[in-house]
Amino acid sequence: MHLHSVTCHPSFGLASLNQYLSQYFGFCFLNDDAQPFFALLPKSLKVYGQNHHFLRNADLSYKCAALDQTKPFIDISQKTPQAHFANKVHFHGGHVCFFSYDFASNQHLYTNALSTNCSPTALIGEYDVFVRKDDDQWCLFFDNELSDHTVIQKLIYDLQQPTAVDHKESFQLKHPMLARWAKSDYTNAFEQVQAYLYAGDCYQINLTQEFQSKISQGRLLQLLPALLELSQAPFGGYIAHDDFELLSCSPELFIEFQANRLIRTRPIKGTLPRHNDAKIDQKNRQQLATSEKDQAENLMIVDLLRNDLSVFAETGSVKTPKLFEVESFAQVHHLVSEIQARLKPEINPLEMLLQALPGGSITGAPKIRAMQIIDELEGNARGAYCGSLGYFNYDGTGRFNILIRSLQRYGDALSIWAGGGITVASNFDAEYQECLDKVSALLDFLNQFADTSSI
Repeated sequence: MHLHSVTCHPSFGLASLNQYLSQYFGFCFLNDDAQPFFALLPKSLKVYGQNHHFLRNADLSYKCAALDQTKPFIDISQKTPQAHFANKVHFHGGHVCFFSYDFASNQHLYTNALSTNCSPTALIGEYDVFVRKDDDQWCLFFDNELSDHTVIQKLIYDLQQPTAVDHKESFQLKHPMLARWAKSDYTNAFEQVQAYLYAGDCYQINLTQEFQSKISQGRLLQLLPALLELSQAPFGGYIAHDDFELLSCSPELFIEFQANRLIRTRPIKGTLPRHNDAKIDQKNRQQLATSEKDQAENLMIVDLLRNDLSVFAETGSVKTPKLFEVESFAQVHHLVSEIQARLKPEINPLEMLLQALPGGSITGAPKIRAMQIIDELEGNARGAYCGSLGYFNYDGTGRFNILIRSLQRYGDALSIWAGGGITVASNFDAEYQECLDKVSALLDFLNQFADTSSI
């Protein structure tokens, strides 16, 4: 694939591009660690869970066929990156992929959790048309073979001048976001987790709860620019298909696939809220940095991920260059570690990603037993939450997040999940509050769109 680029008009920003480009089939967005890009008009779009495979025709329209699930998800070749993008881990054409927690967990166990919908469990689009920042300027990139196509010519024309797009209906919720569990339900689940921990089933179990509402009008897409500004999420993103939308404000990198088969993962485990008072905020940060409990929880997940990576890594290449670093985000401080490794030459990066999902930071340790207990206690499928959204370039480089702080919609049903790792040292009140700390800003933001007349 040979890419051609066209500079967008300087009046275009993230919000206006989001509004304009979203009218195109297969539209998605990834913040990609401060290297944001939009992708559209995929060569193909595979929808798992609904058995659909959309293929782009010569006129850039689409036909839908049944998904052949006997074929590989995607083909990652080992081509050399183009010189324009050499040695950079950012999107330069390839596959944007979403895998739900349920899709990933079903590789390892049969789930009893009840799903209330038939939303996609995975989306995989192959893209050769995208808009991304290049030297601080938004540019349209596309396969040179598409240069003379009418749709691409119109896209070029519209992106080189200010374009007015009709405003869609406003976003509104039928009622404020409500916890699916009462506090007593969380108490019961917490106590059962403690019983499993004391029985020796696990060292740590990630217990989460769901917050729900109904959308009366509008789409999550309309909230993307404002939520990115609110959360400052380095690994946020958006992907959708028909009545399914996923809008992520994730701060967590799962796996980054670098050149020369290098990989790194940065698990988050340990949280305290930010505070408007700078002295109190710094005190919280220092408290997290020296917390033996949070360090112990973080180390459990580091050990789990080191083990996960070692299966696919060259002997002796698994390293932990950063341990227990405090990173401050818009609403919370997090304790973050980093693990690096080098993949064996024969390992396909996609194979490694799928086997490593779901991430250990949102399951527990040992992973399989923790997932079984999660399935038993949480009582509903997690869906997109704790899955992964990211991309693979054609050369095998790429970056995937962990889908925490993420909104998912199917039909009119809207959900956000939040939770934390439970150990024998965990305190119920602190763990319950941690759930709220993680999503309170998102809940407050959404509730401003809620109809409160019936309350």
